[in-house]
Amino acid sequence: MLMSHANRPARLHYMANNFRVLTSGDHVVCAVSGEKIPLDNLRYWSVARQEAYASAEISTQAALSA
Repeated sequence: MLMSHANRPARLHYMANNFRVLTSGDHVVCAVSGEKIPLDNLRYWSVARQEAYASAEISTQAALSA
């Protein structure tokens, strides 16, 4: 049986310059907006909070509200 990871959220460990996939999937969910972010497009996250963000603006908003 071929396992497909399409339309499944991945679980990641966020590091300073990269992330490690803990559970396979094709996207993560933005911690603020709830938007699905394809792993290929993931650019913004918080190492301290272990959260992904859909854009630079959302990332900044999250950092300022912490």
